[in-house]
Amino acid sequence: MSPQNSAQNRPPSGANMDRVIARKSFFTQPWVKWVAIILVGIAFAAFFLANYNGQSFAIEGSRITVAPVVADQFEDYIPIRGRVTPLKTVFLDVIEGGQVQERLVEDGASVTAGQLLVTLNNTSLQLDVTRNEAMVTEQLNNMRTIELQLEQNRLQHKRALVEMDYQIQRLQRQVERLSNLDQAGVAAKSQLEDSQDELEYYRKRREVTLESQETDAKLQETQLKFLRQSAQQLEGNLRLARTNLDALNVRAPVSGKLSGFNIEVGQSIQRGGRLGQIDDPDDFKLRASVDEFYLSRVDIGLQVRYDRDDEYFLTVQKIYPQVQDGQFELDLHFDGEQPQDIKRGQTLQARLTLGDATEALIIPNGTFFQDTGGNWIFVLSDDASEAHRRNVRLGRRNTKYIEILDGLAVGERVITSAYSSFKEMDHLIIQED
Repeated sequence: MSPQNSAQNRPPSGANMDRVIARKSFFTQPWVKWVAIILVGIAFAAFFLANYNGQSFAIEGSRITVAPVVADQFEDYIPIRGRVTPLKTVFLDVIEGGQVQERLVEDGASVTAGQLLVTLNNTSLQLDVTRNEAMVTEQLNNMRTIELQLEQNRLQHKRALVEMDYQIQRLQRQVERLSNLDQAGVAAKSQLEDSQDELEYYRKRREVTLESQETDAKLQETQLKFLRQSAQQLEGNLRLARTNLDALNVRAPVSGKLSGFNIEVGQSIQRGGRLGQIDDPDDFKLRASVDEFYLSRVDIGLQVRYDRDDEYFLTVQKIYPQVQDGQFELDLHFDGEQPQDIKRGQTLQARLTLGDATEALIIPNGTFFQDTGGNWIFVLSDDASEAHRRNVRLGRRNTKYIEILDGLAVGERVITSAYSSFKEMDHLIIQED
């Protein structure tokens, strides 16, 4: 064999050291398997959350009350409890205090207007009346004195004017005669001049007297007017003091039944103190307490119905907006006839109508409302095997039904019983008994 052929048949250098490596598939890569496991777990978790969305609780079907959502007439009313009170009450408050001297009637008695009930004794008030009487008398005497002085001054000025008028008239005649004699050259010139001067003096004196009389009259009239006003004020105070003194004899202002009249002889009553009250014995009203939730919806004139042997209607006449213990009060007056057998202090159950009946989606009123505040409710599935929590918007309520504004549809069924044992849950599993 030639050297050339030997070289061609010789294997290449390093041929015994190389080997073929098979290429691996994408799905056989180790990381792909772990990614697939994670994706499956995420999908399972998403499915679980989508179907249960919270904590679950198993409960027997007999422990819950289920009701459907229906479309029907909703009567907008609320139940109220009213306390029977007298329609009219007059309080016996004393103007001036004092010590009980004599008690003439007993608590619970029927009294007539003007009847004497009790007499009080007040020494200080009696002294005030005596002092005011003395002041009025003194002021009246001063006024009479000034009136007398005014009259005396008027008469004195009048006498002075009469005297001056006489002198003026006399001097005018004398001057006239002297003037004629002076012209004839018989009388002395000086005598005429003296008479003229004296006449001028009396004329000026008359003017001063008139001015003085006017000034004195104005001053004394002003003083007299002030004294009269003071006397009238003192007389008014005296009348008031006498009225207060007479008020110590407490009389019934109206006819009715006396109550709260718990006083004893010798007891001290403070000024403005309350002795009791007189109630109308025949006519009554209701004083009702209503939850503050309805304060914005209650108005004067709304109608209230009370059912007993017959139907009786009342009207809201007064609203007391002050809220105490979560409630406010109303005064309800009977429209026309009132029940004959009701008594003061008795409690009556009535219905306060807040609006006209309207078509609405409704569900029965249940204890669930106290647990959820009306913000959510449990809704049953079609096969009633489970229930899911759902947010809703509720509207008006009465003793039987609740209005549905949003979140539920006709035909759906909801749980209306108490949620106290599972109100933190989101999903209920209904088990057969």
